Amino acid sequence: MKLRPRLGPNYWWPMMDGRSIFDIVRDRSDDTEFYLPLPAGYELGRTRYVVVFGTVMSGLGKGIFSSSLAKCLQDKGLSVAPVKLEGYLNIDAGTLNPYRHGEVFVLDDGTECDMDLGTYERALDQNLARLNFVTSGQIYRRVLERERIGGYLGRDVQMIPHVTGEVKDRLRELAIASRADVVFVEIGGTVGDVENAYYIEAMRQLAFEEGPRSVCFVALTYVMEPSILGEQKSKAAQLGIRRLLECGIQPHIIACRAQNPVTHKVREKIAMFSNVPPDRVFSMHDCESVYQIPEMLRGAGYDRAVIEWLRLEDKVDEQAERTSREVWGRYLARLRSAEHQVTIGITGKYTAVRDAYASILKALEHAGVHWGCKVHVRWIDTSHLNDQTVSEAVKGLDGIIVPGAFGTRGAEGKIACLKYARMSKLPCLGICYGFQMAVIEFARNVCGMEDANSTEIDTECRYPVINLLPEQKKIEGLGGTMRLGGQDVHVRKGTLAWRMFGERTRMRFRHRYEVDPRYIPQLAEHGLIFSGRSPRAEIMNILELPQEMHPYYVGTQAHPELISRPLRANPMFAGLVHAALRRAYPDFTAPLTFAGLMERENGAEPAVGEAEVVAADLVAREQSKA
Repeated sequence: MKLRPRLGPNYWWPMMDGRSIFDIVRDRSDDTEFYLPLPAGYELGRTRYVVVFGTVMSGLGKGIFSSSLAKCLQDKGLSVAPVKLEGYLNIDAGTLNPYRHGEVFVLDDGTECDMDLGTYERALDQNLARLNFVTSGQIYRRVLERERIGGYLGRDVQMIPHVTGEVKDRLRELAIASRADVVFVEIGGTVGDVENAYYIEAMRQLAFEEGPRSVCFVALTYVMEPSILGEQKSKAAQLGIRRLLECGIQPHIIACRAQNPVTHKVREKIAMFSNVPPDRVFSMHDCESVYQIPEMLRGAGYDRAVIEWLRLEDKVDEQAERTSREVWGRYLARLRSAEHQVTIGITGKYTAVRDAYASILKALEHAGVHWGCKVHVRWIDTSHLNDQTVSEAVKGLDGIIVPGAFGTRGAEGKIACLKYARMSKLPCLGICYGFQMAVIEFARNVCGMEDANSTEIDTECRYPVINLLPEQKKIEGLGGTMRLGGQDVHVRKGTLAWRMFGERTRMRFRHRYEVDPRYIPQLAEHGLIFSGRSPRAEIMNILELPQEMHPYYVGTQAHPELISRPLRANPMFAGLVHAALRRAYPDFTAPLTFAGLMERENGAEPAVGEAEVVAADLVAREQSKA
């Protein structure tokens, strides 16, 4: 075997008699036991991969780290595409309990996924799609479906090469669809977990097949600092890296998570026992905001280490990097120099688990930075709240958010909060379920429909102002009636929503029940404005009260928090924080403007469009026939 140039002067591929491994085994069934064909249109070596593993413990922030590192490379002018590999057997995250797994993040194409995908969208300012999220359930389903139609030509289907091959195919399909220079792969869970073992094996195979310097392995580990000892201890980190080495993965870069900066002595020790040069063992310690992490990584040299290992120096655009850093630096400066502060209440039933409202918290932070203020959050459990206790619960708040949910628990408490906000002119934003509860509250207390309710809560109520529409009732199966993903919204001229979005906007949805069209005229007659609706049906998407009646009372059936970005606060959250500032500071005179906030969103570039998704499906079907 000898090395020959294949893809340029800086890239080498092991060649045998002038042919790659795939050339040798492609047409010989007795030699293809461990090598499956490459997806149609895939170019070996064109795309590089950064694979991030977690060791020692979960909860280290792999998603935050991966997205921040991806942003560093994106700022240098490289195109990047993230993907999360989850170990659970669910097909998607749609049925996961927020108490156990945090919020369900919804992509524009309707994919229900892990909250880490929201972290990637916000950091990279990209709209992701289904190819960016993989579960074990998806992998096994594709393998078994292919087996059922004879796609493996009678062979016994095994973990290697078929399951691991499917993992590699998903990454390569993403590479084809996105045309990314670098695909960032986050392996869910911790090294040593049974459910991600085959993912790790697939990554080992990927590095072997793609060739030298095509894959960069990054191990995120944890350096303990027991308070009783007063010093950092590296043994757990060493053992975690050893587990990775036992899997055949030699990390190229090690990131040491810790409360405080990891000392040079500790990093040297970890380097010695992991076969990684000390200059590629970095500290990643706690900081005030996740948005400071990209600069922390740059300062430590993570981005340079990745670029050098993958030999991508010729693709770095220094001017683009300077411009991006200047823009990001201004955002961080505004983040640190807030002149005002407001307190917003989040009224819900998952308040014990902050991750259940992760995107709402980020959207509030973005809006706060936009107006130069610090947003504090007060958590209000609505499970036992009523008209008599609500005033004490919301006392001292400058605004409230009534977020999404399902089921009956906490519903009446949310209605009580909305009634108080409407009558006391407390700035209020109702989201999804909160939008529905706002309709119920208005119907009961303004329109005189005392028994108004949602059929999700009471199927026998006299006034089902929130109901399943007729076409939905015909659909069977959990999730079948869900309205998911991005939908166009037409906005009524002259309304507050029109000031926010213009004539149309695109929002993301995750719900079943709608405003029953039979009651819309009566609600409107009493002053409730439906300012946004679906262009294809009588489906109400945005409501508001006239500003002469209330300074800021807005609701939406959508989830605006999912499309809020650091440099482009969502207008609905920007409006809420502005109204909260007006309430907290009577001398606050900054005009309410929304210019520039949604310009990119309404004309945005889709990450992986429908055409690319269809192309990827065709590739998969062709492989089944092979």
